[in-house]
Amino acid sequence: MPEGNGAQRQPARQEEQQGSSVVSKILQAVAMWALMQLVMKQFMGGGQKTATVQDATGQTVQVSTSVPPYEQRPQRLDDGAVYNRVPQLIAPIWPENSQVDIIVTVSPSFVPTSLKQTSADKVVFQEEKFTIGNWSDARTEERIIDIPTEVQKNGTLWGHFYVGLSGALLDPTQPNYDPGSAYHFVWPLTHYIPRKKESKTRNLLAGKEDAVEEAEEGEVEQPSGPIITNYYHPNISLSFIPNTGSMPFAQMHPAVRQFLRLEATGARDGTGQNTWYYPILFVNTFWQLKSQMTIINETIKAMPMRIDLNNLAEWKFKTMASIDLSAKEAARAAAFGNPLTTGSDGSEIEMIKEIFLDSNPILLCITIFASIAHMILETLAFGSDIAHYRKKKDNVGISVRSILANVFMQTIIFLYLVDQSQNTSWMILGSQGVGILIELWKITTVVNVRIRPAPGSIIPYRISFEDKHKLSETEEKTKEYDEIAFKYMYIAGVPLLIAYAIYSLIYDTHKSWYSFVIATLVGSVYAYGFLMMVPSLYINYRLKSVAHMPGKAMMYKFLNTFIDDLFAFTIKMPFLHRLATFRDDIIFFIYLYQRWAYKVDYTRVNEFGQGGEDGAVEEKKATFPAPTEEQTLGTTSEKASGTETAKAKKRK
Repeated sequence: MPEGNGAQRQPARQEEQQGSSVVSKILQAVAMWALMQLVMKQFMGGGQKTATVQDATGQTVQVSTSVPPYEQRPQRLDDGAVYNRVPQLIAPIWPENSQVDIIVTVSPSFVPTSLKQTSADKVVFQEEKFTIGNWSDARTEERIIDIPTEVQKNGTLWGHFYVGLSGALLDPTQPNYDPGSAYHFVWPLTHYIPRKKESKTRNLLAGKEDAVEEAEEGEVEQPSGPIITNYYHPNISLSFIPNTGSMPFAQMHPAVRQFLRLEATGARDGTGQNTWYYPILFVNTFWQLKSQMTIINETIKAMPMRIDLNNLAEWKFKTMASIDLSAKEAARAAAFGNPLTTGSDGSEIEMIKEIFLDSNPILLCITIFASIAHMILETLAFGSDIAHYRKKKDNVGISVRSILANVFMQTIIFLYLVDQSQNTSWMILGSQGVGILIELWKITTVVNVRIRPAPGSIIPYRISFEDKHKLSETEEKTKEYDEIAFKYMYIAGVPLLIAYAIYSLIYDTHKSWYSFVIATLVGSVYAYGFLMMVPSLYINYRLKSVAHMPGKAMMYKFLNTFIDDLFAFTIKMPFLHRLATFRDDIIFFIYLYQRWAYKVDYTRVNEFGQGGEDGAVEEKKATFPAPTEEQTLGTTSEKASGTETAKAKKRK
């Protein structure tokens, strides 16, 4: 009987579990739908039927968010309603999928002129019956425009946009013009962009008279503030934004609000709080790169113009408008010397755009994948390197001089990148700074860093590097091999450094003596920096082993060198830094050969008492009891005879 009851209960339990599983899935689906609706309402706007707002007198009132159609607008406000100059909610003035006519003219004046009086060469775009919301409807026109004299003299080239329902009168200067069926707005087609200050360089060995003349010329030519230049881009993209619906005007992002055109007469609904807006026509300058623009001056008489008209999704419009506005604000703040809230002057966004436009799609996809792999491998390399030095108990195979030299070299590279900051990505600077901190920490794990008095010296104290313990025979050999490797490196490197410094001082120009010193040192680092790995390779050769090397960290770093080779063609960086990415490949292949020649059996404790993960060896030692005196004597005799060499402890 108990068995039968158990057999009957089991299907029942299964049915209960299945039923609860179905219910939980339904509840999850409902919760996800509600969450998505909430997010869409927050992002796209709308959804509420009433809202609490403040009228013009500052009183809190409840207003309806259901704006009636424009054709049903009341002649006067509701009883007790107050007219609000700043509308709370705005709704489309025309129905969705409306067909519109559009005319674009160019002029050096902000004030519109009658279309009848506008010459044909000033009308640069004219299309009829364009359907808003029809994604397949796209129009394009190309022509050559004459640059007015006012624009050549640093004036603005204005674009006058006339948009209306199909068949409506578009000219606002005509008496029969109806603002309910057409609208007009003005938008600049030239850009006033701050020009980056070019660092003036000079030959440091030039005579004082030449230096004074150059300084006087610089004082005459150098303006007191940033240099603002008038730029023109030949491609103009116009996009209507369909299906925008009702939106809260006061809470809109400034980047989106600048493209909104409210009903021209100032009409309101019965509450006096809400109004209507014309279809959004987005003048898209997102893909207008500064490198593709032309500086307008008196020598520019005519320029080509291409105008594309299409429809654009609302989320794309908001994204591009926000990014474009923030990049321009950052560039403007950097030009005037104001603090950068985003930590960037907008050049990084310009660089990303160039990659998307100029790179081959396949190369772009590879670069995106490589960027992710680069960050992952660099993080793994940092973590593995730190773990290796934290667990390492001795200095076998470690070139202390290489670590100290590496800190110095990376610091020089970092200062050079900062000196060339206008040509350097923040990603490069960040990774370089983290590398310096890790190298500094490595020094403290290998030796004790102490500050000792220095009697008889100009500086009363000196930094002393002292061994953490008495060095073993193998550690003494490592120290000796390190000294030998660096002795030959000094013999080869110092004359080359002096020769390069003399050549740079005579033939190159520099901003200052500081810039000369940094440029000379970094040139030597980039040219001969790979020599810093030579001592480690030499120690490996003399010890006939690579077991002491941080294998994982080395592999991660060397894999990153190949990713850096790819970045050298896509990421913006100084030329010398680009060349240095190919330098490490040589060391990589030598290290691969050493790993092949000096094989490591990771299932055995190596000759330096390391079993891959030192923690595992220590854990194993702690698990087993201490050997007795007899066992110790037996082990000693076995090691002396060499008969049991194959019985080394295995790693857990």
